[in-house]
Amino acid sequence: MSAKDNSAEKGQTWASFKRLWPYVSPYKAAFAVSIIGMIIYGGVDAGMIYLVQPLIDDGLNSGRSDVLRMAPFIVVGMFLLRGVANFVSSYCLAWVSQNVVMSMRQRLFEKYLSLPVSFFDTQSHGDLISKLTFDTEQVARASSSALVSMIRDGATIIGLLFIMFYQSWQLSLIFFMVGPVVAVVITIVSRRFRKISKAIQQAMGGVTTASEQMIKGHKNVIAFGGQEIESERFAQVNNRTRRQNMKLSAAQAISQPVIQIIGSFAIGVVLFVASFDSILSTLTPGIFITIIGSMMGLMQPVKHLTKVNADFQRGITAANSVFAVLDLEDAKNTGTHTVERVKGEVVLDNVEFVYPNSNKDEPALSGVSMTIKAGETVALVGRSGSGKSTISTLLPRFYDTTDGEIRIDDINVNEYELGNLRSHIAMVSQQVTLFNDTIANNIAYACEGVTREQIEAAAEAAYVQEFVNDLPDGLDTMVGENGVLLSGGQRQRIAIARAILRDAPILILDEATSALDTESERAIQSALDVLQKGRTSLVIAHRLSTIENADVIMVVDKGEIIERGSHSELIEKQGAYFQLHQLQFGDND
Repeated sequence: MSAKDNSAEKGQTWASFKRLWPYVSPYKAAFAVSIIGMIIYGGVDAGMIYLVQPLIDDGLNSGRSDVLRMAPFIVVGMFLLRGVANFVSSYCLAWVSQNVVMSMRQRLFEKYLSLPVSFFDTQSHGDLISKLTFDTEQVARASSSALVSMIRDGATIIGLLFIMFYQSWQLSLIFFMVGPVVAVVITIVSRRFRKISKAIQQAMGGVTTASEQMIKGHKNVIAFGGQEIESERFAQVNNRTRRQNMKLSAAQAISQPVIQIIGSFAIGVVLFVASFDSILSTLTPGIFITIIGSMMGLMQPVKHLTKVNADFQRGITAANSVFAVLDLEDAKNTGTHTVERVKGEVVLDNVEFVYPNSNKDEPALSGVSMTIKAGETVALVGRSGSGKSTISTLLPRFYDTTDGEIRIDDINVNEYELGNLRSHIAMVSQQVTLFNDTIANNIAYACEGVTREQIEAAAEAAYVQEFVNDLPDGLDTMVGENGVLLSGGQRQRIAIARAILRDAPILILDEATSALDTESERAIQSALDVLQKGRTSLVIAHRLSTIENADVIMVVDKGEIIERGSHSELIEKQGAYFQLHQLQFGDND
């Protein structure tokens, strides 16, 4: 690696430290106390070696019993001080690091909430979860155990070097001959640790992804007999993680003895030089043993520093990974217009849209124009992939139009404050999302200040009570992960009840009755008919029987509106809508 690359790497590490500091600064008092404790701990270790010289020269050689009698009290006192310093430093730093990681994890989670939908279209959910769990945990390890060792062992090394120079600067200078060599080894190893750490993070993301896919699709896996395929897939990513961790262990295992061997050469040279009369005459037994003891004592903290260097580099790499997400641009929210409740007139004016990061050359929507009057119901029909659902995602600005504009009450949706815009829209989609909570809380999700009576009324209107009455805990029944304990139709009724409770002036119903049986569909459709009165409704439907009473029906094909009119007008026209109708109902009409 060139000097330029090495400088850039150091600059990146320093930049990471600077970015971590705002997370640490609220707890800087505890952080300072922990550093003082670590310095005291390291100083006591060095002080224990320094005591060897007076014990030997003043105690044993001079025969002063008072020195030997005082020694036990000094030793016990120093160990008591060391123990207290160890507890205070370890506890305070653990408290700081856990708070730092909690803050970072919270910030990352909130960042996910503010990112545009297009970001999640291109990201593995397993990788994103891994950043929240594994990467932040690596930052915790770097900011606790690694930092403890670096400061504590660093203080020990400085103390021992001071003792060595104080006792014999001539011999101590020899030991510094190995300093540059050790620095080069640590630099090379650090570079290797950082590279492997990045690979470990990617491998852990693969493990999380493979696990998540299997757990979410467990029924499909066992239904199609895919256990062996999933097992092999997980074995591959699991083995990849093992290999990367072994590379890290190998780098650690090699670096520690290499540095110790280099240090042993320095000790050997010191012993050889000490044999010269000119040097030997300046040494007492206590000084000589203290210097050798200091040199031997240096080996252990240097070994520790090399070992924790792996954790430190993993922490820096993990922090950079988290910061990369935090640096992403939030969903655009430059609008300032807010209103308590819109009337609900919706206009699409020559809208064109191309999905971000799409491999398709053709736009998903091309020249789409429509007007939905306040309180009117417009239904979109067409084949799968025609662009129906795309229109529904542009209205709440999950995506922004590539060209053209969308207006609500004659104001461009981009001019609305994003939260305010979405507060006027209630959605029921084909893919219902429920949270691992009670039925009541799922119905009332994100609706502040609602009463139990309002929840029950929404449940009644959406025919949720029909199945809730048979449950032992009623509306307080837990639904499981994403409503796994309920049927598809039951989940969809809860989603409809949620939309009813939201009482928004604009409704988007994307295949809202797709998971219901015929009987349930009729009941829900009655509820939806009541709900849609006085509200602007955009209904996307596959079952044409559910939208025959819509004010306007629009047929979408290849991103364009090719027909529009009422049910009777389109049947009479005998065009695309008529053909779709014939496919579903045959000659019954």
